[in-house]
Amino acid sequence: MGDLREKMEKVLEMFRKDLSALQVGRANASLVEDILVEVYETKMPIIELATIITPESSQLLITPFDRTIIRNIEKALSSDKVLKASCSVEENAIRLKFPPLTEEKRKELVKVLGQKMESARMMIRQARQDKMQEVKRSFEEKEVSEDDKFRKEKEIQDVTDEFNQAIAKIGQEKEAQLLRV
Repeated sequence: MGDLREKMEKVLEMFRKDLSALQVGRANASLVEDILVEVYETKMPIIELATIITPESSQLLITPFDRTIIRNIEKALSSDKVLKASCSVEENAIRLKFPPLTEEKRKELVKVLGQKMESARMMIRQARQDKMQEVKRSFEEKEVSEDDKFRKEKEIQDVTDEFNQAIAKIGQEKEAQLLRV
């Protein structure tokens, strides 16, 4: 069951990372850190090119390690379709200002949250199905008894339920954050 739990932990971690990128009325580095910037003849995430701080709850200040790439970072931020922030270049940094979340935007983010939750649950179900097929194969090849097969199937279901509950709990907490004015 260790490999199943490990797969599901990875799904849960990926789900948490996805949710950290959802704006909840407060700017945070995870909103921009993975945006790719064309620099040095390659594409690199902003987090590897600059420091990102939150001077105010609705702002991010991005200070590149190399001042010559400031325009490249600004271009990447401006062309990002998801990011809904105004971008202004200062002397050696870029300031992103996020508008306050409207009721409509909050509801839209709750829908996105629902999609991300469903996607995570689908990955959990896929991991469960793969493990169930593995147990079934072992039983058909007479590697495990019928009692062991049923015991393992119950263990698999228990682990699956545990992770589905974790996804639901995290989703409910995030929804509460999104709807809080």
